[in-house]
Amino acid sequence: MAHGGFSKARLARMHQVMAAHVERGTVAGAITLLSRRGETLVDAIGVQDLTRQDPMRRDSIFRIASMTKPITAVAAMILVEECRITLDEPLDSFLPELANRRVLKSIDGPLDATVPANRPLTLRDLLTFRMGMGMLMSPPGVFPIQKAMDELVLMSLMPSPPHTPDEWLRRLGTLPLLHQPGQRWMYHTGSDVLGVLIARIAEQPFENFLKERIFDPLGMRDTAFFVPAPKLGRFVSCYAPSPTGGALELIDDGQNSKWSRPPAFPAGGAGLVSTIDDYCAFGRMLLGKGKLGSERILARPSVAAMLTDQITPEQKANSPFAPGFWDCRGWGLGLSVITDRANTAVGPGQFGWSGAFGTDWVSDDAEDLVAIMMIQRYTMGPVRIHEDFRTSAYQSIDD
Repeated sequence: MAHGGFSKARLARMHQVMAAHVERGTVAGAITLLSRRGETLVDAIGVQDLTRQDPMRRDSIFRIASMTKPITAVAAMILVEECRITLDEPLDSFLPELANRRVLKSIDGPLDATVPANRPLTLRDLLTFRMGMGMLMSPPGVFPIQKAMDELVLMSLMPSPPHTPDEWLRRLGTLPLLHQPGQRWMYHTGSDVLGVLIARIAEQPFENFLKERIFDPLGMRDTAFFVPAPKLGRFVSCYAPSPTGGALELIDDGQNSKWSRPPAFPAGGAGLVSTIDDYCAFGRMLLGKGKLGSERILARPSVAAMLTDQITPEQKANSPFAPGFWDCRGWGLGLSVITDRANTAVGPGQFGWSGAFGTDWVSDDAEDLVAIMMIQRYTMGPVRIHEDFRTSAYQSIDD
């Protein structure tokens, strides 16, 4: 038996499974990390870039997309602990652009067919994605509200929206909500609003608050909203599957990247880059009930609140996302929580999230485990490599 309660033979099998994905061309390269009982095991396979063939490194930098969301949520909870805001007070004084909301009478109706919102928005609405605004899980351009959202460029992953935070929020404020506050779970937008809110309450740029209160204390040296020039040699190129089923297509060159300069909008929903060890520190901090080593980021009850499912059965039934998404899952304050045993690698005690460029993270309280995989392959929705990673991580436990 290896340290950390892992089987050496089964870790070797995990390596073979992940290496096979690289050999098949599913991804250019991958890094996996397992951290358990004081032992951290990292395996880097493949290359950072298919043209240059730079080998994948333990300190390679990745676009983590929606794995930004839990970090943003922790930042918000820091402000709650400092009594600078509460979970359920109206946000109107901080976000006047979103005061006096109107709500669409019908999702497919004209933008001026609205009714007043039943109540103001709250921090809990943003953290639980129940602010009444978010991603629509339907083809683009089906509804007038989708067209309006697209024209205002409110959501972008390549990279963040091109507006300043104030301008982004002003634009968002010109639209009605799609649903009444608190009514349904709608993905993503709440986290971008959170970033603006945090900056205003903290009276400093969002990126500075994250650096001072989370990244520096946890030693997350490579986590930021862009990659400075001296670090670009470690920045992984990003690919997408070919529409014709051929070789991977380059969508962002790590050496000549859209992420090589500070964005106008440091997006709390999907804007960060990070490394596997940096994110492990964050995952370990939450597993440590808000503490890593001698650094306490949040108090234990705050983490407990984050890891409590906030979404009612009725809201889950009315909030479609990926097929089967709610079967064994809930949503806490800014991250996913697993509520039921679904298979060998999905069970109670787990929390975490993944990103649209392929990164994936789970912390498991029952197993004292942090498991992270980082790849750079843009796909909306799960890919087989993610299921294989989770299965391989859990089959390697040997106690």
